[in-house]
Amino acid sequence: MYNFIFSLLLFAPPAGGESPNLFVQLVPLLLIFVVFYFFLIRPQQKKQKEREKVLESLRRGDKVVTIGGMHGTVAGIDSEKKTVLVQVADNLKIKFDRSAIATTEKQEAGEKLTSKD
Repeated sequence: MYNFIFSLLLFAPPAGGESPNLFVQLVPLLLIFVVFYFFLIRPQQKKQKEREKVLESLRRGDKVVTIGGMHGTVAGIDSEKKTVLVQVADNLKIKFDRSAIATTEKQEAGEKLTSKD
């Protein structure tokens, strides 16, 4: 029993020239798949769902940052074309794809930030 557990943990073929057990050969592959799923695939799927949720909840007046680093305020949304009109200056509005929005900056209601002199 000890040799079986030891060979299972070390993934070594059994002693004595026997052919390796199929179960022992599949365990490393299954472990690799489980590790990839829980550490890479699942968190990425969660991030993608959260990103889609943020992009769907965009409203006029939200402050956004594009993937290019441009900061602005949402001036309009075209749901059919999947575009967002972002105002980056007083008289300057630029049309972006929704997928080009990297983050949104939600302003909390309450006290305004003031600089101390």
